Amino acid sequence: MIPAGVQVFVALEPVDLRSGFDRLAGLAQQHTGYDARCGALFVFVGRRGTAAKVLFFDGTGLCLFHKRLDRGVFRVPPTPAPGATHLEIDEATFEALLDGLAIAPQETVQRAPRRRLQ
Repeated sequence: MIPAGVQVFVALEPVDLRSGFDRLAGLAQQHTGYDARCGALFVFVGRRGTAAKVLFFDGTGLCLFHKRLDRGVFRVPPTPAPGATHLEIDEATFEALLDGLAIAPQETVQRAPRRRLQ
């Protein structure tokens, strides 16, 4: 469960996932201009696309979440503008990204419409 209103930044270029806390914190600062301890989530996807790391600060220290998909790849959203290094996404899009779902270019996840109970 992701806290409501938290910023989520996705690095658009693949990253060497052998990198640890300090290297990823440096990349977060370099790509977004935000310090890794600002409370945002920073998502990095590996070169093969099968693994991702999420760096975040929990109030007492940096945390690193690492996920590898059994099948498929993480699909990083398309670059919004030439030269862009990161993209800010919402919580629903972040959850879809971690599930390995394709993300629409509008940065939103298209869900099936709910059926009304009658």
